[in-house]
Amino acid sequence: MNHDFQHLAQLYKNALLQDTIPFWEKYSIDWQQGGYFTCLDREGKIYNTDKFIWLQNRQVWTFAMLYNQLEKRENWLKIARNGANFLSKSGRDADGNWYFALNQAGQPLVQPYNIFSDCFAAMAFSQYALASGETWAQEVALQAYNNVLRRQENPKGKYNKIYPGTRPLKTLAIPMILANLSLEMSWLLPSDRLEQILDKTVQEVMTDFLNRERGLMYENVAPYGSPVDCFEGRLINPGHGIEAMWFIMDIAHRRNNAQLINQAVDVILNILNFGWDEQYEGIYYFLDAEGYPPQQLEWDQKLWWVHLESLVALSMGYRLTKRKECWQWYQRVHDYTWSHFADAQHGEWFGYLNRRGEVLLNLKGGKWKGCFHVPRALYLCWQQFEAMS
Repeated sequence: MNHDFQHLAQLYKNALLQDTIPFWEKYSIDWQQGGYFTCLDREGKIYNTDKFIWLQNRQVWTFAMLYNQLEKRENWLKIARNGANFLSKSGRDADGNWYFALNQAGQPLVQPYNIFSDCFAAMAFSQYALASGETWAQEVALQAYNNVLRRQENPKGKYNKIYPGTRPLKTLAIPMILANLSLEMSWLLPSDRLEQILDKTVQEVMTDFLNRERGLMYENVAPYGSPVDCFEGRLINPGHGIEAMWFIMDIAHRRNNAQLINQAVDVILNILNFGWDEQYEGIYYFLDAEGYPPQQLEWDQKLWWVHLESLVALSMGYRLTKRKECWQWYQRVHDYTWSHFADAQHGEWFGYLNRRGEVLLNLKGGKWKGCFHVPRALYLCWQQFEAMS
């Protein structure tokens, strides 16, 4: 693959607008009860009608974002509205905490134990408010965002099963999502408050979770950033670390901080060198920093979002730094990702491969995979290559 950025921009654009988005438009919209079906088999057939709040909100975000960023297509706004109305009616408990799962009709199935439901609600309703001009949607977004800020020190609250005090850990997922979410919310937040939150998240990610010696992002550390020698403390989640780094680059670019951009690229390259499967190619899902057996039995699977987020990070890193290693890694990850995950026959992308790169689950959507990582990455990579061509 040469530096034909125009060709790459076109590849991503076509995959987004002629393949991925039409798949979700055709199969996933529940026009009867509101919201979306995400459990879709290879051909788009629904195999479970439960509605998972992460994925419902992410789909609202995706269609509202396309409406805001790409083209004011009435159909996109209508699809976003179908989810937003369903969620504003059924998504929260009486205290305003977002449930984890609902049945098809919108009755709660799983308690609001997970702060990420609130994160994705804030993202979704911020984009939807921007697209629709509805002030009630702004209020929903801000309420969810304030929930996240309030709960960030104790994200699971009363649903936390960890015994308090013995081994306190904090997780990378919280500050990394706050970095991205706060940029998403920037039009709704006072600028001094936004900058303050961004400062804090960048500081925490790049100081507490970045292991200086190894140059790797650790998933869990002690409250003040020191390493902990246990399963959780040694956990490396390559996809998370890499995704966090493009969030950081996004903030650094906004602030013209070339040093931080290069530091983030260093981390991406270190993680790829550590997390790449030299035998079968692709990026591992989980690894133990010291090479011990990971506790996650699915550690050696190859997942769609890990590879897509890496393509975003590498294309963005290359655009901003023009570093040769960035481009070399981009090509490796590109070749693997496009030849293994994209489904030319039935559209959209597979989510789960085994270590050897064979399709493990013949689904296009499920409890964790919805209309989000594929379209977002296709859109962002298209924009990176467009900017370079």
